[in-house]
Amino acid sequence: MRNLLYFVTSIVVLGHSLLFADEISSARPNIIFIFADDWGYGDVGIHGSTFCQTPNIDRMANEGIDFANFTVNSPVCSPSRVAVMTGQFPARQCIHQHFQSIGAHLSRGMPDWLDAQAPMLPRMLKDAGYKTGHFGKWHLGSIGDSPTEEEYGYDRFATFNGSGKNEIPKDGLASVDHAVKFIREFKDEPFFVNLWLHESHLAHYPLGKYLEQFKDLDEQKRVYASVIAEADEGVGRVFALLKELKLDESTLVVFSTDNGPEVTRGEADRIHRKGEKGLGGFYSVGETGGLKGRKRSLFSGGIRVPFIVRWPGVVPPGRTDLKSVLTAVDLLPTFLEVAGVPLPDGYEPDGESVFSAFKGGDFTRIKPIFWEWKGGDNQDYTWPTLGVRDGQWKLLVGTENQKLELYDLENDRSEKNDVSADHPEVMQRLLNQLAVWKKGLPETPSENSLSKARKKKKQAR
Repeated sequence: MRNLLYFVTSIVVLGHSLLFADEISSARPNIIFIFADDWGYGDVGIHGSTFCQTPNIDRMANEGIDFANFTVNSPVCSPSRVAVMTGQFPARQCIHQHFQSIGAHLSRGMPDWLDAQAPMLPRMLKDAGYKTGHFGKWHLGSIGDSPTEEEYGYDRFATFNGSGKNEIPKDGLASVDHAVKFIREFKDEPFFVNLWLHESHLAHYPLGKYLEQFKDLDEQKRVYASVIAEADEGVGRVFALLKELKLDESTLVVFSTDNGPEVTRGEADRIHRKGEKGLGGFYSVGETGGLKGRKRSLFSGGIRVPFIVRWPGVVPPGRTDLKSVLTAVDLLPTFLEVAGVPLPDGYEPDGESVFSAFKGGDFTRIKPIFWEWKGGDNQDYTWPTLGVRDGQWKLLVGTENQKLELYDLENDRSEKNDVSADHPEVMQRLLNQLAVWKKGLPETPSENSLSKARKKKKQAR
Protein backbone atom coordinates (compact mmCIF):
# COMPACT_ATOMS: atom_id res chain seq x y z
CA MET A 1 0.00 0.00 0.00
CA ARG A 2 2.83 2.37 0.92
CA ASN A 3 4.54 1.71 -2.43
CA LEU A 4 1.28 2.24 -4.28
CA LEU A 5 0.68 5.53 -2.45
CA TYR A 6 4.24 6.65 -3.24
CA PHE A 7 3.74 5.76 -6.90
CA VAL A 8 0.46 7.67 -7.14
CA THR A 9 1.94 10.66 -5.32
CA SER A 10 4.94 10.66 -7.65
CA ILE A 11 2.71 10.62 -10.71
CA VAL A 12 0.68 13.56 -9.36
CA VAL A 13 3.84 15.55 -8.56
CA LEU A 14 5.33 14.75 -11.94
CA GLY A 15 2.09 15.78 -13.63
CA HIS A 16 2.06 19.10 -11.81
CA SER A 17 5.73 19.64 -12.73
CA LEU A 18 5.03 18.98 -16.40
CA LEU A 19 2.01 21.27 -16.33
CA PHE A 20 4.10 23.96 -14.64
CA ALA A 21 6.84 23.56 -17.26
CA ASP A 22 4.22 23.81 -20.01
CA GLU A 23 2.82 26.98 -18.41
CA ILE A 24 6.29 28.53 -18.30
CA SER A 25 6.91 27.56 -21.92
CA SER A 26 3.57 28.85 -23.12
CA ALA A 27 3.99 32.06 -21.12
CA ARG A 28 7.20 32.84 -22.94
CA PRO A 29 6.43 34.83 -26.07
CA ASN A 30 8.10 34.22 -29.39
CA ILE A 31 10.32 37.06 -30.62
CA ILE A 32 10.93 37.93 -34.27
CA PHE A 33 13.32 40.74 -35.19
CA ILE A 34 13.13 41.79 -38.84
CA PHE A 35 16.14 43.90 -39.84
CA ALA A 36 16.03 45.36 -43.34
CA ASP A 37 19.06 46.94 -45.00
CA ASP A 38 19.77 50.54 -46.02
CA TRP A 39 16.23 51.93 -45.64
CA GLY A 40 15.69 55.59 -44.96
CA TYR A 41 13.24 56.75 -42.31
CA GLY A 42 11.03 57.99 -45.14
CA ASP A 43 10.97 54.74 -47.13
CA VAL A 44 7.77 53.43 -45.57
CA GLY A 45 4.31 54.58 -46.49
CA ILE A 46 3.31 55.70 -43.00
CA HIS A 47 6.38 57.96 -42.89
CA GLY A 48 5.32 59.77 -46.00
CA SER A 49 7.26 58.02 -48.77
CA THR A 50 6.59 59.83 -52.03
CA PHE A 51 6.77 56.68 -54.17
CA CYS A 52 7.30 53.47 -52.14
CA GLN A 53 4.37 51.32 -51.05
CA THR A 54 4.62 49.25 -47.86
CA PRO A 55 1.08 48.03 -47.03
CA ASN A 56 2.21 45.22 -44.72
CA ILE A 57 4.57 47.40 -42.70
CA ASP A 58 1.93 50.14 -42.57
CA ARG A 59 -0.57 47.56 -41.27
CA MET A 60 1.97 46.47 -38.68
CA ALA A 61 2.18 50.05 -37.43
CA ASN A 62 -1.60 50.37 -37.36
CA GLU A 63 -1.71 47.24 -35.19
CA GLY A 64 1.18 48.31 -32.96
CA ILE A 65 3.43 51.27 -32.14
CA ASP A 66 5.51 53.28 -34.60
CA PHE A 67 8.49 54.72 -32.70
CA ALA A 68 9.70 57.92 -34.34
CA ASN A 69 12.78 58.41 -32.16
CA PHE A 70 14.82 55.23 -32.65
CA THR A 71 18.46 55.18 -33.76
CA VAL A 72 20.89 52.43 -34.65
CA ASN A 73 24.41 52.55 -33.23
CA SER A 74 26.35 52.90 -36.46
CA PRO A 75 25.71 54.38 -39.91
CA VAL A 76 26.87 51.15 -41.62
CA CYS A 77 25.84 47.50 -41.46
CA SER A 78 28.37 45.39 -39.54
CA PRO A 79 28.78 47.54 -36.41
CA SER A 80 25.06 48.30 -36.44
CA ARG A 81 24.37 44.55 -36.24
CA VAL A 82 27.01 44.03 -33.57
CA ALA A 83 25.05 46.40 -31.32
CA VAL A 84 21.93 44.27 -31.72
CA MET A 85 23.76 41.02 -31.04
CA THR A 86 25.73 42.16 -27.98
CA GLY A 87 23.61 44.92 -26.45
CA GLN A 88 26.78 46.98 -26.33
CA PHE A 89 28.20 49.74 -28.51
CA PRO A 90 30.24 48.18 -31.33
CA ALA A 91 33.33 50.16 -30.35
CA ARG A 92 33.59 47.80 -27.36
CA GLN A 93 34.53 45.14 -29.91
CA CYS A 94 36.75 47.54 -31.94
CA ILE A 95 34.25 47.26 -34.80
CA HIS A 96 34.00 50.63 -36.55
CA GLN A 97 33.14 49.77 -40.16
CA HIS A 98 31.89 46.82 -42.19
CA PHE A 99 33.79 43.54 -42.29
CA GLN A 100 35.79 43.16 -45.47
CA SER A 101 39.35 41.77 -45.76
CA ILE A 102 42.26 41.18 -43.40
CA GLY A 103 44.11 44.14 -44.90
CA ALA A 104 41.15 46.43 -44.41
CA HIS A 105 40.67 45.23 -40.86
CA LEU A 106 44.31 45.85 -40.01
CA SER A 107 44.17 49.39 -41.35
CA ARG A 108 40.98 50.07 -39.41
CA GLY A 109 42.11 48.49 -36.13
CA MET A 110 39.25 46.02 -36.41
CA PRO A 111 38.97 42.29 -35.69
CA ASP A 112 38.27 39.80 -38.49
CA TRP A 113 34.87 38.86 -37.05
CA LEU A 114 32.64 39.49 -34.08
CA ASP A 115 34.11 37.55 -31.17
CA ALA A 116 31.81 34.55 -30.66
CA GLN A 117 32.68 34.62 -26.95
CA ALA A 118 31.31 38.15 -26.54
CA PRO A 119 27.91 38.59 -24.85
CA MET A 120 25.39 37.28 -27.39
CA LEU A 121 21.61 37.70 -27.50
CA PRO A 122 20.81 34.40 -29.25
CA ARG A 123 22.99 32.43 -26.82
CA MET A 124 21.31 34.05 -23.82
CA LEU A 125 17.88 33.12 -25.16
CA LYS A 126 19.00 29.63 -26.16
CA ASP A 127 20.37 29.00 -22.67
CA ALA A 128 16.96 30.01 -21.33
CA GLY A 129 15.17 27.39 -23.44
CA TYR A 130 14.41 29.28 -26.65
CA LYS A 131 14.88 27.80 -30.09
CA THR A 132 16.99 30.29 -32.03
CA GLY A 133 17.28 30.95 -35.74
CA HIS A 134 19.09 33.44 -37.97
CA PHE A 135 18.08 33.83 -41.61
CA GLY A 136 19.35 36.29 -44.20
CA LYS A 137 22.29 38.64 -44.00
CA TRP A 138 25.11 37.96 -41.54
CA HIS A 139 28.06 40.29 -42.27
CA LEU A 140 29.62 39.76 -38.85
CA GLY A 141 32.82 38.35 -40.33
CA SER A 142 33.42 35.55 -42.84
CA ILE A 143 37.17 35.26 -43.34
CA GLY A 144 38.84 31.84 -43.52
CA ASP A 145 38.51 30.25 -40.11
CA SER A 146 35.76 32.52 -38.80
CA PRO A 147 33.26 30.95 -36.39
CA THR A 148 30.11 29.44 -37.85
CA GLU A 149 26.76 30.95 -36.96
CA GLU A 150 25.91 28.15 -34.52
CA GLU A 151 28.86 29.21 -32.38
CA TYR A 152 26.98 32.45 -31.66
CA GLY A 153 24.02 30.57 -30.23
CA TYR A 154 21.81 29.53 -33.16
CA ASP A 155 19.98 26.23 -33.51
CA ARG A 156 19.22 26.88 -37.18
CA PHE A 157 20.65 29.35 -39.69
CA ALA A 158 20.78 30.10 -43.39
CA THR A 159 22.79 33.18 -44.33
CA PHE A 160 24.60 35.18 -46.97
CA ASN A 161 27.77 37.18 -46.19
CA GLY A 162 28.27 34.52 -43.52
CA SER A 163 30.43 31.49 -42.81
CA GLY A 164 29.26 29.71 -45.97
CA LYS A 165 28.18 26.65 -43.99
CA ASN A 166 24.54 27.04 -45.02
CA GLU A 167 24.65 29.79 -47.62
CA ILE A 168 21.63 31.17 -49.43
CA PRO A 169 21.33 33.71 -52.26
CA LYS A 170 20.93 37.31 -51.23
CA ASP A 171 18.48 38.10 -54.03
CA GLY A 172 14.89 37.04 -53.57
CA LEU A 173 13.18 36.04 -50.34
CA ALA A 174 15.07 32.84 -49.57
CA SER A 175 15.71 34.16 -46.06
CA VAL A 176 11.94 34.44 -45.50
CA ASP A 177 11.46 30.89 -46.80
CA HIS A 178 13.91 29.58 -44.21
CA ALA A 179 12.35 31.63 -41.42
CA VAL A 180 8.91 30.27 -42.31
CA LYS A 181 10.26 26.71 -42.21
CA PHE A 182 11.87 27.35 -38.81
CA ILE A 183 8.69 28.82 -37.31
CA ARG A 184 6.66 25.85 -38.52
CA GLU A 185 9.20 23.44 -37.04
CA PHE A 186 9.23 25.07 -33.61
CA LYS A 187 5.70 26.46 -33.41
CA ASP A 188 5.07 24.58 -30.17
CA GLU A 189 8.15 25.94 -28.40
CA PRO A 190 9.26 29.50 -27.62
CA PHE A 191 11.48 30.73 -30.44
CA PHE A 192 13.64 33.69 -31.37
CA VAL A 193 14.19 34.63 -35.02
CA ASN A 194 16.59 37.13 -36.54
CA LEU A 195 15.27 37.73 -40.08
CA TRP A 196 17.79 40.05 -41.73
CA LEU A 197 16.60 41.02 -45.21
CA HIS A 198 18.88 42.04 -48.09
CA GLU A 199 16.63 44.75 -49.50
CA SER A 200 17.46 47.56 -50.27
CA HIS A 201 21.22 47.02 -50.14
CA LEU A 202 23.26 46.95 -53.33
CA ALA A 203 23.03 45.20 -55.68
CA HIS A 204 19.35 45.69 -56.52
CA TYR A 205 17.39 42.73 -57.89
CA PRO A 206 13.92 44.03 -58.81
CA LEU A 207 11.27 41.43 -59.63
CA GLY A 208 9.25 41.69 -62.82
CA LYS A 209 5.89 41.77 -61.05
CA TYR A 210 6.91 44.83 -59.05
CA LEU A 211 8.50 46.56 -62.01
CA GLU A 212 5.12 46.18 -63.68
CA GLN A 213 3.33 47.50 -60.59
CA PHE A 214 5.49 50.63 -60.53
CA LYS A 215 5.77 51.13 -64.29
CA ASP A 216 4.44 54.69 -64.05
CA LEU A 217 7.41 55.83 -61.92
CA ASP A 218 10.64 57.10 -63.39
CA GLU A 219 13.42 54.54 -63.90
CA GLN A 220 15.25 55.09 -60.60
CA LYS A 221 12.17 55.15 -58.38
CA ARG A 222 10.66 52.20 -60.22
CA VAL A 223 13.60 49.95 -59.34
CA TYR A 224 13.86 51.15 -55.76
CA ALA A 225 10.13 50.88 -55.09
CA SER A 226 10.25 47.33 -56.45
CA VAL A 227 12.89 46.10 -54.01
CA ILE A 228 11.15 47.80 -51.08
CA ALA A 229 7.89 46.14 -52.11
CA GLU A 230 9.57 42.73 -52.19
CA ALA A 231 10.78 43.17 -48.60
CA ASP A 232 7.32 44.32 -47.57
CA GLU A 233 5.91 41.14 -49.09
CA GLY A 234 8.26 39.14 -46.86
CA VAL A 235 6.98 40.96 -43.78
CA GLY A 236 3.42 40.17 -44.85
CA ARG A 237 4.27 36.48 -45.20
CA VAL A 238 5.52 36.38 -41.61
CA PHE A 239 2.30 37.86 -40.26
CA ALA A 240 0.14 35.57 -42.38
CA LEU A 241 2.04 32.57 -41.00
CA LEU A 242 1.62 33.70 -37.40
CA LYS A 243 -2.13 33.98 -37.91
CA GLU A 244 -2.30 30.61 -39.63
CA LEU A 245 -0.45 28.93 -36.74
CA LYS A 246 -2.43 30.89 -34.13
CA LEU A 247 0.76 32.43 -32.80
CA ASP A 248 -0.28 36.02 -33.39
CA GLU A 249 -0.98 36.89 -29.76
CA SER A 250 2.06 35.06 -28.41
CA THR A 251 4.63 36.69 -30.69
CA LEU A 252 6.44 40.02 -30.45
CA VAL A 253 7.52 41.25 -33.88
CA VAL A 254 9.91 44.18 -34.32
CA PHE A 255 10.79 45.75 -37.67
CA SER A 256 13.72 48.10 -38.25
CA THR A 257 16.65 48.71 -40.59
CA ASP A 258 20.41 48.82 -40.03
CA ASN A 259 21.18 52.38 -41.19
CA GLY A 260 19.95 55.14 -43.45
CA PRO A 261 19.64 54.98 -47.26
CA GLU A 262 22.58 54.49 -49.58
CA VAL A 263 23.96 57.53 -51.40
CA THR A 264 22.47 57.98 -54.87
CA ARG A 265 25.14 57.59 -57.53
CA GLY A 266 25.44 58.80 -61.11
CA GLU A 267 24.23 57.15 -64.29
CA ALA A 268 27.56 55.35 -64.71
CA ASP A 269 26.55 53.23 -61.73
CA ARG A 270 23.50 51.61 -63.33
CA ILE A 271 25.14 48.19 -63.10
CA HIS A 272 26.61 47.23 -59.74
CA ARG A 273 30.23 48.32 -59.96
CA LYS A 274 31.68 45.37 -58.08
CA GLY A 275 30.90 43.12 -61.01
CA GLU A 276 28.07 41.44 -59.13
CA LYS A 277 24.88 40.74 -61.02
CA GLY A 278 22.21 43.29 -60.28
CA LEU A 279 21.62 47.02 -60.57
CA GLY A 280 23.83 49.67 -59.02
CA GLY A 281 23.73 52.78 -56.90
CA PHE A 282 22.06 54.89 -59.58
CA TYR A 283 18.85 53.33 -58.26
CA SER A 284 19.55 53.98 -54.58
CA VAL A 285 17.03 56.77 -54.17
CA GLY A 286 15.76 56.08 -50.66
CA GLU A 287 14.25 58.92 -48.64
CA THR A 288 15.27 60.09 -45.17
CA GLY A 289 11.98 61.80 -44.39
CA GLY A 290 13.67 65.20 -44.34
CA LEU A 291 16.54 64.17 -42.05
CA LYS A 292 20.08 65.37 -42.75
CA GLY A 293 22.63 62.88 -44.08
CA ARG A 294 22.41 59.32 -45.40
CA LYS A 295 24.28 56.06 -44.87
CA ARG A 296 27.80 56.60 -43.39
CA SER A 297 26.67 59.72 -41.55
CA LEU A 298 26.13 60.24 -37.82
CA PHE A 299 23.54 62.86 -38.66
CA SER A 300 19.99 61.61 -38.19
CA GLY A 301 19.52 60.62 -41.83
CA GLY A 302 22.21 57.97 -41.37
CA ILE A 303 21.11 56.51 -38.03
CA ARG A 304 17.44 57.33 -37.37
CA VAL A 305 15.44 54.57 -39.02
CA PRO A 306 11.98 53.00 -38.94
CA PHE A 307 11.19 51.06 -35.76
CA ILE A 308 7.80 49.39 -35.44
CA VAL A 309 6.64 47.00 -32.72
CA ARG A 310 3.60 44.70 -32.79
CA TRP A 311 2.26 42.23 -30.22
CA PRO A 312 -1.54 41.95 -30.05
CA GLY A 313 -2.85 42.22 -26.51
CA VAL A 314 0.40 43.68 -25.16
CA VAL A 315 1.46 46.47 -27.52
CA PRO A 316 -1.42 48.96 -27.88
CA PRO A 317 -2.48 49.40 -31.52
CA GLY A 318 -2.41 52.46 -33.72
CA ARG A 319 0.05 54.61 -31.80
CA THR A 320 2.95 56.79 -32.85
CA ASP A 321 5.47 57.41 -30.09
CA LEU A 322 7.26 60.71 -30.69
CA LYS A 323 8.79 60.97 -27.23
CA SER A 324 10.60 57.77 -26.21
CA VAL A 325 14.31 57.82 -27.11
CA LEU A 326 15.24 54.26 -28.10
CA THR A 327 18.38 52.79 -29.63
CA ALA A 328 19.62 49.45 -30.93
CA VAL A 329 21.60 48.39 -27.85
CA ASP A 330 18.28 48.45 -25.98
CA LEU A 331 17.06 45.41 -27.88
CA LEU A 332 19.01 42.79 -25.93
CA PRO A 333 17.88 43.85 -22.44
CA THR A 334 14.36 44.45 -23.75
CA PHE A 335 14.05 41.05 -25.41
CA LEU A 336 15.39 39.36 -22.28
CA GLU A 337 12.79 41.13 -20.13
CA VAL A 338 10.07 40.15 -22.59
CA ALA A 339 11.23 36.53 -22.32
CA GLY A 340 11.49 36.69 -18.53
CA VAL A 341 15.23 36.02 -18.68
CA PRO A 342 17.59 37.85 -16.27
CA LEU A 343 20.75 39.49 -17.53
CA PRO A 344 23.76 37.18 -17.11
CA ASP A 345 25.93 37.73 -14.05
CA GLY A 346 28.64 40.27 -14.73
CA TYR A 347 27.14 41.46 -18.00
CA GLU A 348 26.76 45.22 -18.40
CA PRO A 349 24.55 46.30 -21.31
CA ASP A 350 25.04 49.70 -22.85
CA GLY A 351 21.32 49.84 -23.46
CA GLU A 352 18.35 49.57 -21.15
CA SER A 353 15.08 47.68 -21.36
CA VAL A 354 12.40 49.70 -23.12
CA PHE A 355 9.64 47.14 -22.61
CA SER A 356 7.56 49.75 -20.77
CA ALA A 357 7.54 51.84 -23.97
CA PHE A 358 6.53 48.76 -26.00
CA LYS A 359 3.52 48.40 -23.70
CA GLY A 360 2.55 52.01 -24.33
CA GLY A 361 3.83 53.34 -21.01
CA ASP A 362 6.23 56.14 -20.18
CA PHE A 363 9.93 55.66 -20.74
CA THR A 364 12.63 58.16 -19.80
CA ARG A 365 16.10 57.26 -20.97
CA ILE A 366 18.81 57.19 -18.30
CA LYS A 367 21.89 56.13 -20.24
CA PRO A 368 23.49 58.32 -22.94
CA ILE A 369 23.91 57.01 -26.48
CA PHE A 370 27.38 56.99 -28.08
CA TRP A 371 28.47 56.61 -31.69
CA GLU A 372 31.83 56.13 -33.35
CA TRP A 373 32.43 56.21 -37.10
CA LYS A 374 35.85 55.71 -38.68
CA GLY A 375 34.80 55.70 -42.29
CA GLY A 376 37.13 58.42 -43.48
CA ASP A 377 34.49 59.43 -46.01
CA ASN A 378 34.69 62.94 -47.44
CA GLN A 379 31.05 63.50 -48.30
CA ASP A 380 29.27 66.53 -46.90
CA TYR A 381 27.61 64.81 -43.95
CA THR A 382 30.18 62.15 -43.08
CA TRP A 383 32.69 64.32 -41.25
CA PRO A 384 31.52 63.46 -37.70
CA THR A 385 33.57 60.62 -36.21
CA LEU A 386 32.04 60.70 -32.73
CA GLY A 387 28.62 61.46 -31.38
CA VAL A 388 26.74 61.43 -28.09
CA ARG A 389 23.11 61.99 -27.20
CA ASP A 390 22.04 62.73 -23.64
CA GLY A 391 18.50 63.90 -23.10
CA GLN A 392 17.52 66.45 -25.71
CA TRP A 393 21.12 67.20 -26.72
CA LYS A 394 23.22 65.59 -29.42
CA LEU A 395 26.86 66.52 -29.94
CA LEU A 396 28.77 65.62 -33.12
CA VAL A 397 32.57 65.73 -33.21
CA GLY A 398 34.94 65.64 -36.18
CA THR A 399 38.26 64.51 -34.75
CA GLU A 400 40.20 65.23 -37.94
CA ASN A 401 38.86 68.70 -38.68
CA GLN A 402 38.26 69.61 -35.01
CA LYS A 403 34.67 70.46 -35.85
CA LEU A 404 31.89 70.48 -33.24
CA GLU A 405 28.14 70.84 -33.67
CA LEU A 406 25.38 70.68 -31.07
CA TYR A 407 21.70 70.04 -31.72
CA ASP A 408 18.58 70.31 -29.60
CA LEU A 409 16.69 67.28 -30.91
CA GLU A 410 13.49 68.03 -29.00
CA ASN A 411 13.06 71.25 -30.95
CA ASP A 412 15.12 70.49 -34.07
CA ARG A 413 14.47 66.93 -35.22
CA SER A 414 16.07 67.55 -38.62
CA GLU A 415 19.28 69.01 -37.17
CA LYS A 416 19.05 72.27 -39.06
CA ASN A 417 20.42 74.58 -36.39
CA ASP A 418 23.82 74.16 -34.73
CA VAL A 419 23.38 75.72 -31.26
CA SER A 420 26.88 75.07 -29.94
CA ALA A 421 27.65 78.78 -29.53
CA ASP A 422 24.57 79.23 -27.35
CA HIS A 423 25.24 76.34 -24.95
CA PRO A 424 28.97 76.08 -24.11
CA GLU A 425 28.21 74.35 -20.80
CA VAL A 426 26.25 71.60 -22.56
CA MET A 427 29.07 71.23 -25.08
CA GLN A 428 31.65 70.76 -22.35
CA ARG A 429 29.52 68.27 -20.42
CA LEU A 430 29.00 66.11 -23.51
CA LEU A 431 32.67 66.35 -24.49
CA ASN A 432 33.56 65.10 -21.02
CA GLN A 433 31.15 62.19 -21.41
CA LEU A 434 32.73 61.28 -24.74
CA ALA A 435 36.22 61.43 -23.27
CA VAL A 436 35.29 59.09 -20.41
CA TRP A 437 33.58 56.69 -22.82
CA LYS A 438 36.54 56.64 -25.20
CA LYS A 439 38.96 56.01 -22.32
CA GLY A 440 37.04 52.86 -21.40
CA LEU A 441 37.20 51.30 -24.87
CA PRO A 442 39.73 48.59 -25.79
CA GLU A 443 42.66 49.61 -27.94
CA THR A 444 43.00 46.31 -29.81
CA PRO A 445 40.63 43.48 -30.75
CA SER A 446 40.49 40.28 -28.71
CA GLU A 447 42.62 37.33 -29.85
CA ASN A 448 39.41 35.29 -30.27
CA SER A 449 38.38 37.56 -33.13
CA LEU A 450 41.56 37.31 -35.22
CA SER A 451 42.07 34.89 -38.10
CA LYS A 452 44.97 32.43 -38.21
CA ALA A 453 46.37 34.26 -41.23
CA ARG A 454 46.37 37.52 -39.30
CA LYS A 455 48.02 35.97 -36.26
CA LYS A 456 50.77 34.61 -38.53
CA LYS A 457 51.34 38.12 -39.90
CA LYS A 458 51.68 39.42 -36.36
CA GLN A 459 54.15 36.70 -35.42
CA ALA A 460 56.24 37.36 -38.55
CA ARG A 461 56.77 41.01 -37.64
